[in-house]
This record gives sequence, C-alpha cells and structure tokens, in this order.
Amino acid sequence: MHPHLPEITIAPAVLEALRALAAGPQRRILGLAGAPAAGKSTLAAALVEALEDRAVVVPMDGFHLSQQQLERLGRAERKGAPDTFDAGGYRALLARLHEARYNAETVYAPGFYREIEEPIAASLAVAPSTPLVITEGNYLLLEEAPWPGVAEQLDTIWYLDVDTTQREQWLVARHERFGRHPADARAWVAATDRPNAERIRPTAARADRILRWNGGCAEFAD
Repeated sequence: MHPHLPEITIAPAVLEALRALAAGPQRRILGLAGAPAAGKSTLAAALVEALEDRAVVVPMDGFHLSQQQLERLGRAERKGAPDTFDAGGYRALLARLHEARYNAETVYAPGFYREIEEPIAASLAVAPSTPLVITEGNYLLLEEAPWPGVAEQLDTIWYLDVDTTQREQWLVARHERFGRHPADARAWVAATDRPNAERIRPTAARADRILRWNGGCAEFAD
C-alpha cells in the first residue's frame, strides 16, 4: 500500500481495458512504466486485486543485480540505474511467461524486497491458468539496448505520470521509511533517482496509454 495514497480506486475505463486484456485465449503481459515512486507497484497490486485470481505481478525490480554484484562492478552508488539490472534475464523470463500457458508450466520469478534491498530468486509463482501478467518498472520503454528487447515481450505498456515535485517528495519519504537519514535520502534522490527519472520521462511518448492519479483513483489521462 502506498502511504500517501491510502485509498486506491480504479476508474471504470481502466478496469474495462484491464478486463479485456485478461479475457483473451492467450496470456498477455501488461507493462506499467514510470519514474521512481510514481506508485507503479501500488497500482499493479490494485489491478491484480480487481481481477482477483486472473492476474499476478512480476516486477522488473526482481532483476536488480545483487549488492555483491553491484559492488564488484563498481555500480553500488548508482543502484537503480539501467545498467544495474539484468535486463537480458528479465526479457527471457517475459518470453517464457508467454510460452508457459501453452505447456501448463508454473513459472517461478524473482521478487524484490525493500526491507533487505535485495532480490530473492523464485519467490513469485505464475500458474499456467493465469491469463494476465502485470510487470512494472522504470525502464520498460527505454530505447537504449538491451531494453527494447524487454518492450518487445509486452503486449501493451501503460505509463504512470506523476508531478515531479510530488513524486520526489514521495521518493524521499520512501528512502527515509527504509532507513536513510533525511539528508541522505534527499542527496540520493538528487544524485541518483533524479537523473534516472530524467531518462525515463521522455519515454512516456512511446506508451500505449498514459495514467495519472486523481487523488487515489488511477485514471487514463490520454
């Protein structure tokens, strides 16, 4: 649950589009893109709840490189940048999710846990009967390789747009909630999260739909 959006609702038009995605004979994958702290994971959870047992979330953040690998590569201070993810592994998993419904295979996927700031392998299960997978992450629409290969695996991509000032306030609060000192939280946003967001924002033009929060209601803005 998003601490700044305690009452989440989904607009009727969004629900209609969501149900249409889950209604076909083939499994589909919906991507939710947006800058850090836009509320993507909160929205994904609300969409899954609306569809009950017909959808599951598989987040991009499960493909964060481990802290050990980030330190080995000298990227620990840029955690969250595009090259701090296993984009190739993410693309391969999305491709497998498309295929698995046909061979009755349960697919196990990694999740990401902010309490430890690490991914955990095979912590999420996607049953073969699940018609819709929702995946959310920052870089689903990024043009730089290898990210276009990720977008190719998605049936549709919605971009969640949030006012920058509001979103950065949420981002600082999130960093503080998970243990950063307020000054350190603001410094991390300025040095790491903000440059990442500036790379993400122009990608909204390539999304199939744009979403915004109207209070706690997710609505199409396009």
